Amino acid sequence: MKPRPIHPDTLISSTPPSPRNYVRTLRVAAWNAAFIISGLLLISLVGEIYLRLANPFIGVSYPAHFVDGVGVIPKPNAELRYANWRDDNFVFSRANNQGFFDREPISPELAADSCHITFIGDSYVMAKEVPIADKFHVRLEEMAARELPRLDITTQAYGRGGTGQINQIPFYDEYARHLNPKLLVLVFYVNDYTNNLPIRYALQGLDPDRLPFMSVHRDANGALRLRPPDPEFERFLLPRLPTPWHWRAWQSLIRVSYLAKWVDTKDFLWRYDNRPQIKAWLDIIAERPCCASLLDGWQPADYGNPFGQIVEERLPPVLEEALEYTAFAIDQFKRRANRDGATLAIMAATANMGTQGDPQFDRLYAIAESRDIPIISDYAYIVEQGHDEQDGRFPNDLHWNPTGHQWAAEAILEWLKENQDVCD
Repeated sequence: MKPRPIHPDTLISSTPPSPRNYVRTLRVAAWNAAFIISGLLLISLVGEIYLRLANPFIGVSYPAHFVDGVGVIPKPNAELRYANWRDDNFVFSRANNQGFFDREPISPELAADSCHITFIGDSYVMAKEVPIADKFHVRLEEMAARELPRLDITTQAYGRGGTGQINQIPFYDEYARHLNPKLLVLVFYVNDYTNNLPIRYALQGLDPDRLPFMSVHRDANGALRLRPPDPEFERFLLPRLPTPWHWRAWQSLIRVSYLAKWVDTKDFLWRYDNRPQIKAWLDIIAERPCCASLLDGWQPADYGNPFGQIVEERLPPVLEEALEYTAFAIDQFKRRANRDGATLAIMAATANMGTQGDPQFDRLYAIAESRDIPIISDYAYIVEQGHDEQDGRFPNDLHWNPTGHQWAAEAILEWLKENQDVCD
């Protein structure tokens, strides 16, 4: 039996849907939407509760304050909470009575009766990513007690993240000098070159002439002079571009919601591009007489990291200036060490500094060699021991993990075994 053909007109209903059908459809859609929203809210609530139970705190926090002549540092006995969700690393620590994340300072009498070593540096010395007991200078002290008991080594560390040697001078003058260290070690990381340059802090919206820590400037004759920290630096912050409202809302949310913080670390969402803001700040600085010649004609390819690294054979003027400021900073420490009877050494930290043959290491080596300052390279030690340098740092944070601190301590200990006279 053949199927009966269907006339096209019968496919179109000539009767319009009734209002009751519209209402029924809307009601079904509303219930479906309500079920979906309720499910998402329930999942979010469960996720929030789980993450709050599984993680001790949400972010990095510690109270800081301004100290005349020193700048902004953590408050004495400040409570540090460090949370790196990407590496699943959570650390609770506490600053000592001077405001540094280390043990309480030893007495001048104990320091005088020992071979006291002072370490000064940036975030690698601050080392908020690991407990105090795992930090390299503490490990060094413990190993030296076993392997070099005759030297009776004691240590103290003064570190502040985001600083260069210029900014760190007050750490010695105000806190370390009275302990009369036998050995003063500057822990040098690759970004210290540009951290010694005031205009680098324009990338953070700070006025290079009004910094919250020790800096340097040129006087009328072009000579470099130290400039003390400015207690009113916040009044002179560089103007900001308008931030999208949704980005401000998201930043507010991830400060209080564990689930939002977790989502943020997974890079599921669009990231805010801060390169236009950095370019705007540099354009402001370029209009100043002090900085116009440094930035004139220089167009960095990526404003996310405009100063780059000290790797090119021919450096732009701004990086040549950074090298000069770095040499000036090391001279300041050299004069202090000579005055106080200490040996000055520099530790080149991590593979980013490399060893001889790496332009960034070679430029530091040239500065140090001309001033008769020894360099300790932890990366050279790691290579000699056959280790993989990446095993010594957190994958995303890039700072030393406990293994990296252990290797740094071993590198210094090996150097001390060959240079025991610094303690005599």
